[in-house]
Amino acid sequence: MRLGLVTGKVWATQKPETLKGKKFLVVQPKDFETLENSGDPLVAVDTVKAGIDTWVFYVMSREATIPLANSFNPIDASIIGIVDRIDLKDKMINL
Repeated sequence: MRLGLVTGKVWATQKPETLKGKKFLVVQPKDFETLENSGDPLVAVDTVKAGIDTWVFYVMSREATIPLANSFNPIDASIIGIVDRIDLKDKMINL
């Protein structure tokens, strides 16, 4: 499970039938300890109704297909949770 921030949307007019009705979002990976950017942005299928400026948990690789009804989908990442709060040692961040 990884931490990220949703920074945008991707519109796809053509996609596999199994992904029709699914929303694609741009996620900026973040470091768990510093909350700084940690790698290049990626596109993830949204399974939890996240939106722009939402902190999320996401999974990649084979695990990305588990939240979908059909596990045979051509996706690399899925958003699986929305983060409500992050506690870092002596500081708390409400999101």
